[in-house]
Formats: sequence, C-alpha cells, structure tokens
Amino acid sequence: MKSAIFFCLVLALVGLGYVLANPPGKTSSTPNAVAAPQPMAPGAKPATVAVHVFNREGKLVGPVDSPKVEMSAADWRKQLSPEAFDVLRNQGTERAFSGTYVDTKDDGVYCCAGCGLPLFSSDAKFHSGTGWPSFYQPIVKGNVTEVVDPDGSRTEIHCPRCGGHLGHVFNDGPKPTGLRYCLDSVALKFTPRDKTASLADPAADKPHESAPAAKQSDAKQSKMKKTTSTAVFAAGCFWATEAAFDQIKGVIHVESGYSGGAKETANYPAVCTGTTGHAESVQITYDPSQVSYDQLLDVFFVAHDPTELDRQGNDTGPQYRSAIFYANDEQKHAAEAKIKELTQAHVFPDPIVTAVEPVKSFFAAEGYHQNYVHNHPDEAYIQSVSIPKVEHVRQKYPELLKKSE
Repeated sequence: MKSAIFFCLVLALVGLGYVLANPPGKTSSTPNAVAAPQPMAPGAKPATVAVHVFNREGKLVGPVDSPKVEMSAADWRKQLSPEAFDVLRNQGTERAFSGTYVDTKDDGVYCCAGCGLPLFSSDAKFHSGTGWPSFYQPIVKGNVTEVVDPDGSRTEIHCPRCGGHLGHVFNDGPKPTGLRYCLDSVALKFTPRDKTASLADPAADKPHESAPAAKQSDAKQSKMKKTTSTAVFAAGCFWATEAAFDQIKGVIHVESGYSGGAKETANYPAVCTGTTGHAESVQITYDPSQVSYDQLLDVFFVAHDPTELDRQGNDTGPQYRSAIFYANDEQKHAAEAKIKELTQAHVFPDPIVTAVEPVKSFFAAEGYHQNYVHNHPDEAYIQSVSIPKVEHVRQKYPELLKKSE
C-alpha cells in the first residue's frame, strides 16, 4: 500500500512540474513547433513581403507588397493535408519517388501549397534522378528565401509569404545556374500555363513602387507619353542584352522577348528547341533626343560577338543568333551602314554575320525573364557571362551611361 501511495505522489509531482513549465496558453519550445500568431496592436498594419504575383491577365508582375500569411497550427491543420502540414509547417520530407510532381513535364507554374505564391516555372524543371521535383531556379529570386540549417550542412528553402518549408537547394544543378532546388511535391500546387489568370492576386493591383526591380516607375511612364522610338536587337541570351541597354541614357524601357517566329511558338520551351525561327531579342523604347539609333547600334556591336553564327559562346542554336530587326528603311540603312563601317575598319578579326531582318512582330518573354540580371546577380551564369558583357559596354561607352549608373 505504501509503495502505491508513493508512486501516486511521484506522478502528481511530475504532473505539477509539467504544468509549471507549460502553463495554459504557453506554446511548447520543442524544435519545429508552429508558433501561434501574435495579436496585432490596434492600428498596426499587417506585415508584408515584396514578391511577384500573377495579375488578372495571367502575367507575372511585381514586386508588390503582399500581406504575410500567418495562422495558428490548428488553422494550418484545417487547411493542409497531414502530409503537407508535416512538410510545410514541421520541416518534414516526403519519401523519395513518392511525390506527384517528380517526373511531370506539363507546362505551367508551381505555387506554394500553403498560400498560393508562385514559386517555380516548369521551364526550369529538370530530371535530377534524386526522387524529388527539381528546378534550377525559382520563378523569381525573391519568391523563394533561403535559410541555412543550424549546423551549416544544408540550405533550406522557404516560402517568404507564409514561411512554409519547401525543401533544400544544392550546388549540383545544371547550367545556367548550377543549382538544384529540391522540392517536396506536397508543398507545391501546379497550375497549367494557360490557366495562370486563375492565380490573379489582389496585390497585383498595388505595385511595390519603391522596389529597385520596378522598372516602370512614374517617371519612366511620364517619359513614355512623349515621342519615343523602338529598336529590336538579338544578341545572344536576352538576359545580358537587356541589362546592357537598360543602363544607357535615353533608354526608357527594355523588354526581353522573341522575334522572327510565330505567336504560337513564342514561349521559352519552344524557342529553346531552336526550330521556331525565333531569336531571343530585346525591344528597346528610347528617347531619340537623348540617344540615337546609331548609338544604340554601337552598343549592340559591343554587347556581344557579331562574328559568331547561331551562337554566343556556349549558348548554341539559331535562337542565339545575332540580328537587327529593323522597323523602317531608315533603321535598315543605318544597320547596313554600321556593318559596312565596322567591316572596313577591321574592328573584328572575323566577318560580321549579323542578320538584318524586318521586324514582323515582337513577343514579350515570360515575366520571370524580365530584369533577370538585376534579380539574379549571384547566379554563376550571370556572373560569368552576363555581367562581363554589361561591364564591357560601360567601359567602352561611359559617356552613354545614365547618370544614376
């Protein structure tokens, strides 16, 4: 009897200790526990994060200020499947080769299963053989955040809007980034490319004007209302070409896109096959009173190697060809005269192979390609290929740079 009484006293003391350590209303301090959201002070504005989202037309826009999604563990459990909750909120990992999206090849966008934020595009998806969906880059750099594990062994990737755990990123991926974003399928939700309008986010109507990546500021839009001209050039990968021209005074806007082919094939996966007739191009809107078309031609011939046929360095295929797409006879004659001038001056050791073609149409590239160098300055390809081209233009024509540059 005494031993039974003693045992009951021990249990009572243990229970009392647990209550003192974890009083009602206090969250557990165990690792990976989901903390309940703190009550917002009266009059305080909800926390926001600068991200890119889809608008009503199904185009990726931004950055915009989007409210962070914060919920209690109980509310997350109601919204997510048990498997998704384990990964997104408790940093779990699904079994290899068990996920829905391991080998899918459908064209579209992968969003956060927790809050719907666009994370990755199928254009960057590749077969890694690891058993998890793999991508070599996010849809936009700011839409995925990285957090190094406490022991420094791995780098986790999170959704910046809801804080959901998505997977990890490794330095063993393919070109052009050399990265492998390893995702859990349950952390993702796929939307076909032709259905991206269904992802329209209310935040798209309120652009984050103060963000450095916002290229269409009020000042630029006011300039657009004045008399402007356009030029279309192809000089290899449009990431570098866009950045090279964006720094030139008088240039109001530069848009990456495709020229030379049909509308039906004006998309990155198709163009990458090299069979569409399209070239990766840029459309430049500029003020002729500040920079002339002839000066833009000078920049064009410095921003790439016009002697390489259907390639630029390791980027091979007709989609990387050198071309000037003229809009009128004046631009055509100026392009032909510039090529003749450079040839007679023996500026290049090999013949110039730049094509001079009429611009039949220009199709804007996917949103994640726009302002790419600015958004992804640390990527290996940008560091080794794009930035050197931009710097070459800066060194050659310092007098043509914008004052802010």
